[in-house]
Formats: sequence, structure tokens, C-alpha cells
Amino acid sequence: MSTSLQVGDKAPSFSTTAVGREYGTGTPLKLSDLTGQAVVLYFYPKDDTPGCTTQACGIRDEWKEIQSTGAALFGISIDPVKSHEKFIAKFDLPFPLLSDTDKSIVEAYGVWVEKSMYGKKYMGTERSTFIIDPKGKIAAIFPKVKPAEHAELVIKALKELQD
Repeated sequence: MSTSLQVGDKAPSFSTTAVGREYGTGTPLKLSDLTGQAVVLYFYPKDDTPGCTTQACGIRDEWKEIQSTGAALFGISIDPVKSHEKFIAKFDLPFPLLSDTDKSIVEAYGVWVEKSMYGKKYMGTERSTFIIDPKGKIAAIFPKVKPAEHAELVIKALKELQD
């Protein structure tokens, strides 16, 4: 993983637009707004693609259990707000998505990386998850997450954070 962030580091702050049930079609959000609660930031490459849909629907299906931990969870991609709105509506996602069109968050968290497909190199988001404790420190990092296992990993880490 290309991030230089480590467990115990202060989570990089950010300011962006949140989309979703409690945020409507776009509400400004800063990481500092969430101080005092655990936060899950899951970075994914692109709305409505097979792996990202599997990952998002896995979280949706475990949403009540994730909510029971008291943590805030956000999916983050470089897709624009309109794309997020469609993705949320199409799959009835109960959690908010953050739009990082300027790539400032993916870069701050070290997940904007060189990728390769069919021999072509390009820049893209590495599917990774960061769990931030209520004091704003990184409590867990899951690099190169497998979409189908993601929700289970998040729940386990959040429960450990509660203990």
C-alpha cells in the first residue's frame, strides 16, 4: 500500500460534500464535524462498477449492525455528487458517500496510486478502508480490501474499538 499513514497517526483532515439520506443532495462535511465518534472511511474506485457495487451492497446489508456500534461510515470516491446520487438511489444505500473530485482526500490518505490493467498503467483509487477513533487517530487500516469481505472486517474492527 502506498500510504505512509500508520495506525496511531492523526487522520488527515478534509472538507468535501456528503450525499445521502441524512445529507440530501449535497452537504458540506469536514472530518472535524465527526470528532467524538468512530469514523469509517472506505475508499473505492468507481460508482456502479461490479466490485464497488458488491462492496456497497455488503455494507448496506450489514447496516444495522454497523450503526449499532455508533460509528459514522462514509464511502469515498472521486466520482461527482450526481454519480453518487444515482448509485445511492439504484442500490438503496443507507449510508452517505463523499465526493472527492479534486482528489485531495485520496491523496491525503495515500490511496491514489498507479494501477495497471491489461498492461496499461493509470492512476486510480486503491480500495482501502481507514477506521478513525473518536479522538481522530487512525485505529485500523485495511489496504486492498476484498469487496465481499469488507463489511465483516469493518464490523469486527468497530467492535474491537468499543472494547
